[in-house]
Amino acid sequence: MRRLIFVTEKYVYFFDEGNKDMRDLLGGKGANLAEMTKLGIPVPPGFTITTEVCKLFYE
Repeated sequence: MRRLIFVTEKYVYFFDEGNKDMRDLLGGKGANLAEMTKLGIPVPPGFTITTEVCKLFYE
C-alpha cells in the first residue's frame, strides 16, 4: 500500500497569493502568472497547484 506524504499544507494558490520567488513551489508558469498579477498586468483570474501535487498526479 502506497502512502502519500505531503510536505506543504497548502496545495492550491490563487495568482494573487504568489510571486516570482515561489518558483520552486508553484513552478515557473505559476510563479510568473502570480508575479504578473502582482504587477498589475492583465491576467485572467486563476490558480495553480503546487509542484509537489503535480508530481504526485503524474506518478
